[in-house]
Amino acid sequence: MKPLALAGSAIAVTGATRFESRMVLRLRGPRSVPVIDDRDGALIRDEVDLSAARLRGFKTAVFLEGASLSPNAGEFDVVVTLGERFCHLGDGDIIGLDPGTLRLRVLYRRASKHNSFLVTERCNHYCLMCSQPPRNVKDGWIIDEIASCIDLLDPATDSVGFTGGEPLLEWRRFIALLAVFRGRLPETAVHVLTNGRAFAAEEVTAAWAALGFQRLTAGIPLYSAVDAVHDYVVQARDAFDDTVLGILRLKDKGQRVEVRVVLHAVTAPRLRETCAWLARNLPFVDHVALMGLENTGFALANQDLLWIDPLDYQADLACGVDMLRAAGVNVSIYNLPFVSWIARSGISPCSRSLIGRTDTYRNATAALSGDAALGSS
Repeated sequence: MKPLALAGSAIAVTGATRFESRMVLRLRGPRSVPVIDDRDGALIRDEVDLSAARLRGFKTAVFLEGASLSPNAGEFDVVVTLGERFCHLGDGDIIGLDPGTLRLRVLYRRASKHNSFLVTERCNHYCLMCSQPPRNVKDGWIIDEIASCIDLLDPATDSVGFTGGEPLLEWRRFIALLAVFRGRLPETAVHVLTNGRAFAAEEVTAAWAALGFQRLTAGIPLYSAVDAVHDYVVQARDAFDDTVLGILRLKDKGQRVEVRVVLHAVTAPRLRETCAWLARNLPFVDHVALMGLENTGFALANQDLLWIDPLDYQADLACGVDMLRAAGVNVSIYNLPFVSWIARSGISPCSRSLIGRTDTYRNATAALSGDAALGSS
């Protein structure tokens, strides 16, 4: 399977000032668009598209290489030429483009059910298995770019994720962004992957709850029932205490919370203990996700420390799931090769039913492993 190109460089950009800030463009099929926004670019694949773009009065045209057409900058204010690797782009997709460097990222794919926006690369954790290793960079502009494309998203979008880094490092700006999002797409499920420590502050939790966004969920990792183990995994002192306090504050205000437990050689040996602790102390959370390790980012660098065969903890996983379900906790399993070992795992029938249920919940939560992510380029 060939992965979709979601970042790279344009072949050429003409008509945009070299030192102009990043552009946000929504690609439109020029033949059937009812209303044209100034940020819309006609997606030109053939002569029919070109004629329709001229007729409809598009100011920006996006040509795909290999369309057997010669882009004529004189016909449009701005002309962008993309390589064939971006031929998967379609009507309603959104890209962020730097005219000076020609670097671009696909911010949103209308046809995808798993869109997510990277809010920042900065983080106050340094997790051993982080799939998006943090960088100490000035990337506050990303929130502005997300805000500029919210009103271009399809209102029928089922779900969107926000991730990082830690999205709540600039919590006032981020919560203001969520307020804009709620106003534009009130029926879209939103999942924010956060380490949860910001919610230890009453001011932050109150602002989050004041959004009144019923379809908003905070996905918060909690890697162990032992504070020292959790703090070691995230490489931050007092992280466990802040995270648990944040979860309690959120639930006290009636907010949706998902707890995530990533399974590897540091966390899996205590999985039964962790699930028992969650069932006893946090049975009121909305969902618990038990997740296999993603073999990317820091997980590759720390493979000798983190790797464990899922077969080695299958019995603990089965027991943990049953404990959570017995406590009435909604629990799902992700990123594990069930086909190869589920029949030998000893998981009870009610636990096995999770396999079929996971995709349903994914519509609201798995956008964070999605096709498109907004970030620096």
